[in-house]
Amino acid sequence: MSKKYLYLFTEGDATMRELLGGKGANLAEMTKVGLPVPQGFTISTEACTQYYEDGRQINDEIQAQIMEYITKMEEINGKKFGDLKNPLLVSVRSGARASMPGMMDTILNLGLNDEVVEAMIAGNSDPKFARFVYDSYRRFIQMYSDVVMEVGKKYFEQLIDEMKAKKGVTYDVELTAEDLKELAGQFKAEYKSKIGEDFPADPKEQLMGAVKAVFRSWDNPRANVYRRDNDIPYSWGTAVNVMPMVFGNLNDNSGTGVAFTRDPATGENKLMGEFLVNAQGEDVVAGVRTPMPISQMKDQFPEAYAEFEKVCSLLEKHYRDMQDMEFTVENGKLYMLQCRNGKRTAQAALKIACDLVDEGMRTEEEAVSMIDPRNLDTLLHPQFDAAALKKAEPIGKGLGASPGAACGKIVFTAEDAEKWAERGEKVVLVRLETSPEDITGMKSAQGILTVRGGMTSHAAVVARGMGKCCVSGCGEIAMDEENKKFELAGKTFKEGDFISIDGTTGRIYDGLIPTVDAKIAGEFGRIMAWADKYRKLHVRTNADTPADARKARELGAEGIGLCRTEHMFFEPERIAAFREMICSDTVEEREAALNKILPYQQSDFEKLYEALEGYPVCIRFLDPPLHEFVPTNDEEIKQLADAQGKSVETIRNIIASLHEFNPMMGHRGCRLAVTYPEIAKMQTKAVIRAAINTQKAHPDWHIRPEIMIPLVCEVKELKFVKKVVIETADAEIANAGAALEYEVGTMIEIPRAALTADEIAAEADFFCFGTNDLTQMTFGFSRDDAGKFLSAYYDTKIFENDPFAKLDQTGVGKLMKMAIELGRPVNPKLHVGICGEHGGDPSSVEFCHKIGLDYVSCSPFRVPIARLAAAQAAISNSGK
Repeated sequence: MSKKYLYLFTEGDATMRELLGGKGANLAEMTKVGLPVPQGFTISTEACTQYYEDGRQINDEIQAQIMEYITKMEEINGKKFGDLKNPLLVSVRSGARASMPGMMDTILNLGLNDEVVEAMIAGNSDPKFARFVYDSYRRFIQMYSDVVMEVGKKYFEQLIDEMKAKKGVTYDVELTAEDLKELAGQFKAEYKSKIGEDFPADPKEQLMGAVKAVFRSWDNPRANVYRRDNDIPYSWGTAVNVMPMVFGNLNDNSGTGVAFTRDPATGENKLMGEFLVNAQGEDVVAGVRTPMPISQMKDQFPEAYAEFEKVCSLLEKHYRDMQDMEFTVENGKLYMLQCRNGKRTAQAALKIACDLVDEGMRTEEEAVSMIDPRNLDTLLHPQFDAAALKKAEPIGKGLGASPGAACGKIVFTAEDAEKWAERGEKVVLVRLETSPEDITGMKSAQGILTVRGGMTSHAAVVARGMGKCCVSGCGEIAMDEENKKFELAGKTFKEGDFISIDGTTGRIYDGLIPTVDAKIAGEFGRIMAWADKYRKLHVRTNADTPADARKARELGAEGIGLCRTEHMFFEPERIAAFREMICSDTVEEREAALNKILPYQQSDFEKLYEALEGYPVCIRFLDPPLHEFVPTNDEEIKQLADAQGKSVETIRNIIASLHEFNPMMGHRGCRLAVTYPEIAKMQTKAVIRAAINTQKAHPDWHIRPEIMIPLVCEVKELKFVKKVVIETADAEIANAGAALEYEVGTMIEIPRAALTADEIAAEADFFCFGTNDLTQMTFGFSRDDAGKFLSAYYDTKIFENDPFAKLDQTGVGKLMKMAIELGRPVNPKLHVGICGEHGGDPSSVEFCHKIGLDYVSCSPFRVPIARLAAAQAAISNSGK
């Protein structure tokens, strides 16, 4: 029997998400619970995968099934494709299993051609109906040309603008049936001039073209960027949903809307959304016209609104989550076109999760699992300084579409946003309206400001998903995109001028307003308490300064997993002494120079211990190659020569001798301590003396320093450096008459260390995976240079993610798992952590949980993300 690639809405349900995609599964589920859904079919994600396997072709078997299901759909709806008496018109929409708003393509009103249009109009004498038909036809030609044949939308937009100017009107709805008929003819002529053939008239040919286009859009640049950012695998593919059209643009007793069962910006439990009379769905989402709030729909469409309120209540109870719905009213009758768990801000996500627990709809574990850990980032980012904000006068107001504060220089295109951000400029992207092509520019900008569009426009939805500040629909702006300027409140703003926007209130300010750290909402503490209750992994922080350490403790860090001591060497008085050490000729000279640094190092460590209040502190000994510390300009070289009593030429020769062809694999890490044991001695003294002093000052704290030796690849290296550390530490403890415990461990960041972890574990009290270096050494990539060619790897689908941002579980992960499995039997007390950037990436945290790490360590602001991700990993893997 041949494989089944297509499913009627009556043949599926919400559990079939992987096969039917999110949209298809939810359309089937809404059908199952008896909601008014136009009945169509879904082409499965497996058909999309097959399309790519067949060289971007829809094979005969899938085409035959599509033809079979068209017939079934015609029978269910009592209409036929291309029929002049009762024509069937359909929409064709994408639907991956993970929601990707605006990233892929949609085509509406498919099935129209000249004959069908004439027949429809002939069957209805109402002049308004003729206008509706021509409006639908010109929309279809435009969408099909853009999406299927890739003729740019702008050519058609220009023709519409010319027609409106010619007729002296402002809005599309003011154009007459005759105007739209003329436009449809112009659109077809534009199509022929660009493609070289007539616009297709056969509805079945139109449908095959549209299905291909949706499959193709799975691999478009904006979808690829969105997938990488949201950990959506390329292999999933998208489904295609084909359903009969219902017409919000039929007449003034029709309309279309988008709604959320709770406020997606704040989480407040109230119906929120927007509705446009006499419009189709893309008008609301694209923000071409600014719609009315959903509450006003009650006055114009009382029966449809009452039914819609019941549907909202039913869907939220059914899915036990906030729902985002698209619907159309045709001649007063409600039709549901989509529902999904709504995208929301981090603040709203926390409130909704807590409220659902309080309402008895969710358990604590489910509430913790509902929140995307990455979104917590937005709660921890700056807001405008309240005092400065009080003095500032807003110059305009739009809709507060995505909360937060943003200020920067104005740019008018996504390309400019990227370019300016790359050179370190903070920018605010100002657009008439954004489109999916703008996604990379939106990512680069501090915030987004649009002239058109509502709370559910593309800009609003995508900005909320990214955690970017966004103000949309500021109609007071007189925009001149071509000349890169706009007018607001009587002032002309040009590219490069400063502006500030408040995505919570929608207010716009001239100039720069200072920002302050965000205050964390009450629900944050509640969710984090639940997360801490269920997680098994501890969460530490990477911190080199007391300020970072304190911030991390505020955010729930349970210790320092990585203190990089080299960052402490760059202050003026220390760097001079360290340079003397580098240029010394004898051990005695080196020790004398290092002794100048010792009190500074000791003071640094005391402050860190104080900030951590008895929680563990893991201190990595000096790691970078020495050439990073030497002077580069003539004045500093001369100062060093004078201090050393050497000639400038001698110092230059010493600096030149430190040059390495591949410094990341050169004289660094424990290799420095093997060559110059006096560096390890000085650092050990500083660590131990600081610990003894802090323990004395706080007898109730348990200070137990962890000394981490970096870049070990051979157990004999570790033995050598460990001996230096132990002899120095024990002498310091004995001299002080103290009773101090300490640990000596190593970073596993060279593949050979992972492969010989059983030998190394015999000498180490702990392992810490330095996955930044382990990744670059496993792949053979320089992390500083890989960015130059990784984009080609994404384009060719060799990689789906940046391995430095998301842990490579297949290769690097295998080495980590091997190191644990080899090390723990040799040393049952061995504790194991991770301190690379991956420690704050949710999917990497889950992997760390699965392979049995004791802790993850990440930058301070990622600590809540790691806490939540660790809880989700424990909950999803419980009982496994």
